[in-house]
Amino acid sequence: MGGVELVEVVLPGKVEPEGLQVRRGTVPAPGDGQVVVRMEATGVSFAEQQMRRGKYYDQPPFPFVPGYDLVGTVESAGRGVGPGLVGTRVAALVKVGGWASHVRVDAADVVPVPAGVGPAEAETVVVNGVTAWQMLHRKARVRAGQTVLVHGANGGVGMVLVQLAHAAGVKVIGTASARHHEGLRARGVTPVDYRTQDVPARVRELAPGGVDAVFDHVGGPGITDSWRLLAPGGTLVSYGSAATRDDGGSKQLPVLRLLGRVWLWNALPNGRHACFFNVWAGRGLAKNRFRARLRADLTQVLDALARGELSAPVAARLPLARAAEALRLAESGTVVGKVVLNP
Repeated sequence: MGGVELVEVVLPGKVEPEGLQVRRGTVPAPGDGQVVVRMEATGVSFAEQQMRRGKYYDQPPFPFVPGYDLVGTVESAGRGVGPGLVGTRVAALVKVGGWASHVRVDAADVVPVPAGVGPAEAETVVVNGVTAWQMLHRKARVRAGQTVLVHGANGGVGMVLVQLAHAAGVKVIGTASARHHEGLRARGVTPVDYRTQDVPARVRELAPGGVDAVFDHVGGPGITDSWRLLAPGGTLVSYGSAATRDDGGSKQLPVLRLLGRVWLWNALPNGRHACFFNVWAGRGLAKNRFRARLRADLTQVLDALARGELSAPVAARLPLARAAEALRLAESGTVVGKVVLNP
């Protein structure tokens, strides 16, 4: 790598953001079927916020390099990788390891970024975009004319969800604090203030027969309201437990409780369906099929971004060495859009 140094951010244990460490070393060489990507943008997502608390369901043991996804240019390729990939800007979903100047990834896990799309802009829709796409089209299977409820419609995933739903001809009711309502209305969303309004009552006013899908990242006791708001044949997609982020105790318990509720609700003979969405589901059992699905869906999302049908704001851009500041900013709840780290 011509003397270029590897720079990576390490999460040493359960620490405040200021406890993150910067480590320097040698840029890795690609193995067979692998590429080394020079990172141009990586993001701060809710996953890292949970990981630093030891609360992410299947995070690796400490210490490790966080970073759920990244966008960058392929700098070198190992045996078995077509030479045309070197020099290509790609996106990758990695779960951990993205907060580094250079990241080694299986070539089968990278997706080319369309020409004209900048790295920071692409980064905003990698994990958030593929999560939204799969929940909307693979789990809820929405159709034009339906109505859905998106909790946290101004959040990273929520913002992409409402745009993809709108593009599919779906009406969206979205929960958010009042300061985000004007922006949501501009995107065609009917906003509901979860802080000052009775959300279930207001949603029933807007959709007396119930909604066709609910996308709920909050979890906790409120998940029951999400289930009750479904129309006959509707789908609840639970994809997180933000309500328990700061709770002590087991990191598995909140997810296991959600899974228990999902199992119980699906056993009821009422025509409604619930699922807990995990973007990594199926990877261990059918890796090739998982990769093909992920590549297809992320390609759809990046193409929509390139066409201007989808946008996600960059809340802030900070260098990798200021990851602690970036994490603190993302956790503050004061920004709209994704906090992006650059090399």
